[in-house]
Amino acid sequence: MLKAFRSRWQRWVNQRIPRADQRVFGQRNIFILPTGAGVVFGGLLLIMLITGINYQNSLIYLLTFLLGAVVVAAMHQTHRNLSGLELTVIQAGEGFAGDMIPFRLRAVSPRHDSLAISLACDDSQLNQQHIASGQQEDVTLAIPSYQRGYLQPERILVETRFPFGLFKAWSWLRPVTSGIVYPNPIAAPDVISTVEDGEEQSQARSVDGNDHADIRPWREGDLSQRVQWKRYARTGEMMITDWEGEQGSPHWLDFDAFKGVDRELRLAYLAHQVMERARTNSRFGLNLPGQVIGPDTGAAHANRCLKALAIFGLEQPREGGPLPHGTRANENGKAAGSASFVGEGQA
Repeated sequence: MLKAFRSRWQRWVNQRIPRADQRVFGQRNIFILPTGAGVVFGGLLLIMLITGINYQNSLIYLLTFLLGAVVVAAMHQTHRNLSGLELTVIQAGEGFAGDMIPFRLRAVSPRHDSLAISLACDDSQLNQQHIASGQQEDVTLAIPSYQRGYLQPERILVETRFPFGLFKAWSWLRPVTSGIVYPNPIAAPDVISTVEDGEEQSQARSVDGNDHADIRPWREGDLSQRVQWKRYARTGEMMITDWEGEQGSPHWLDFDAFKGVDRELRLAYLAHQVMERARTNSRFGLNLPGQVIGPDTGAAHANRCLKALAIFGLEQPREGGPLPHGTRANENGKAAGSASFVGEGQA
């Protein structure tokens, strides 16, 4: 019963407040209710009124009606704080899965009154943001991410309790703009690239006829076929054989190189490789099924590759059914879902 009521309430709110990056709040989309303090205050006024009636005390009547007038004035002022407020999403941030993704919003007060508003989305909250009378103010709300993909908040809560905290007026902003959540980097094992310099599409490379090999210690993620098991049985040391010519072009990061690994883990490996190449300012390209990003260097190139990894296999969220934070499409095509900005210091 409760679940059905919540579902109907959400549908009603979504119809009343459609998705938009800009919202002007007014009579149609502002809700107001007394807070806990307001309910207690109202109860005290009722007790005072009953006491005044019982004792026929004019001073109690006077005080009760005076405080009642304050309550009514506070209710109108609290509602008026949001009335006419214009809130706009001006930039959606980027980051790695698990990070807080910044959304920059601009609040504009068209009236000659100062405003005090709070913003919230899930567990993230921005309290008591002051908007000077007739001015605009940019605020940043950090929203949690969980998985790679598009980060489209279902609702950003906008509320105020000014001036006395007796009432809470609130509404929502439902953005269309989505943040980008990169895969969480995982250290990648040594693999054989399938891309040669000058190719725009991957092709398998034969490693037959290699006569020279390097021996190195085993690292997590190495293929078991490369372990020298006879040596391990004799010495207890796990050593790996790296044949000459097995590595493809050093300028390419290749999705197809990680054989037998699921898609999300491959993307995590590639994200780590992108970060490593960006850290050393090395030239590299990215080969994904259906998309090839040519070799280049710099922070802009690294961000472009990370964004390609973040949205690989996904569709841009649009108006329609709500999507969880950091959504992505799973194998069945349903919504599932997540992400730090690669700036000059990281790239």
